[in-house]
Amino acid sequence: MTDDDQELGITESKSHDTGEWYAEVVRKAGIANYGPEGMSGFIVTRPRGYALWEAVQSALDAKFKATGVQNAYFPMFIPESYLEREKDIVEGFDPEVAWVTKGGHEELEERLAVRPTSESIIAPYMSKWIRSHRDLPLRVNQWCSVVRWEATETKPFFRTKEFLWQEGHTAHETDEEAWEETMTRLDQYESIYEDVLAIPVLRGQKPDHDTFPGAKVTTTVEALMPDGKSVQGGTSHHLGQSFAEAFEITFSDTDEKERTAYTTSWGLSWRCLGALIMTHSDEQGLVLPPTVAPEQVVVVPIWQSDTKADVLEYAEGVTADLEEAGVRVELDDRDEHNPGFKFNEHELHGIPLRIEIGPNEVDDDELTLVHRPDGESTVADRTDVAETVRSHLDEIYAKLYTAAEENLDGEVREADDRAEILGTIGRHGGYVETPWCGEQACEAEIKEQIAAEIVMVPFEDDDELVGDDHDETCGVCGEEAVRTAYFAKSY
Repeated sequence: MTDDDQELGITESKSHDTGEWYAEVVRKAGIANYGPEGMSGFIVTRPRGYALWEAVQSALDAKFKATGVQNAYFPMFIPESYLEREKDIVEGFDPEVAWVTKGGHEELEERLAVRPTSESIIAPYMSKWIRSHRDLPLRVNQWCSVVRWEATETKPFFRTKEFLWQEGHTAHETDEEAWEETMTRLDQYESIYEDVLAIPVLRGQKPDHDTFPGAKVTTTVEALMPDGKSVQGGTSHHLGQSFAEAFEITFSDTDEKERTAYTTSWGLSWRCLGALIMTHSDEQGLVLPPTVAPEQVVVVPIWQSDTKADVLEYAEGVTADLEEAGVRVELDDRDEHNPGFKFNEHELHGIPLRIEIGPNEVDDDELTLVHRPDGESTVADRTDVAETVRSHLDEIYAKLYTAAEENLDGEVREADDRAEILGTIGRHGGYVETPWCGEQACEAEIKEQIAAEIVMVPFEDDDELVGDDHDETCGVCGEEAVRTAYFAKSY
């Protein structure tokens, strides 16, 4: 990924070389560049890319605040002794932790971890802030970056050593309240994907062996990419009392007895931007839903020398009306490029709706509207342009969601034995649903042979295999099945 953005066209194939195509779209659409030489695993997020993150941040932050969450900020460095207070955190993240050992020229008395996650720096302060049941529930969130020194190949937004995210942390009086909080955040993550990013998701929980370090239950939303791989879209963790016990988060109840709190944590990262780009974009470039697009509409005037003044005046009026209505609109009145160049550039940048205005539109008091996802062209009256545009933007969103939903619906398949699991994933990708005995060894066997893992199991209330009223056997080992597992390759 270089800084050379002059060649507008996408040359790679989405269907045949998804990874190279994705990297090309990210670069040429002005979303991101790789970081400096010698800093493998880091990216530079360009303004158009950061605007996408701001759109997600704004929508999610509003949901958080409407449900009692307050934003805070904690240090990016965590003393090693803090990490060690929760042994599962240390064991879970140790291979990925970046350490600071010197400050200036001085050796530090204690190593400082660059936060891989913040439970162990936030929990001690929650302990200080909570004294009574009246202080509960306590809900804080921070928007920040974290560093995880992964050895895997970098893929912008999907896999980087530093990434942006939000992480929420809460404390509650009861286990039931903590579980309700966990599900509230999962609901909000599902809404971000389905109502903001136009991506349908599956929801459930991680198998016990793949929960967040120290967590009682990890819940997840999973999004399917066009290449058949799954993206862990956001996770919400019911931590039980493990962190509260490690960091002494206690409160006095109504009887003045000291009790240990129940805590949760939950996070969504800019991986959602990778899912957004990969799901909707095509071989002309970036495709964005109107909900997050920096520019929802571009107005392109098309003139000859004798019609320029009238066409520009008409186009400026349309643009002004849309701006007044709160539509994010750009008027492309550049002289140095012809309309064809402009069309290609705006398609590359993913602007959802193009309005073409030439002499005929001026004479007939009309507009030509072109949808980015499929090139559908419609002629509409100039009157009530804002209402017309909003209707078209809604239609564009629906098109994107429907296409992604059809892809997901066709990529969930059932399998009953090892050969069928391996064969189905090998031929088709997507999700393979199978009965599972609950043993990690059965996942490991599939993972070793085809690099697929259990990305999700349904919640117990939704899983027909929970209980004694079935005679299903594990699709891998043939022993009695206790859960339904969804296998998939993943990012």
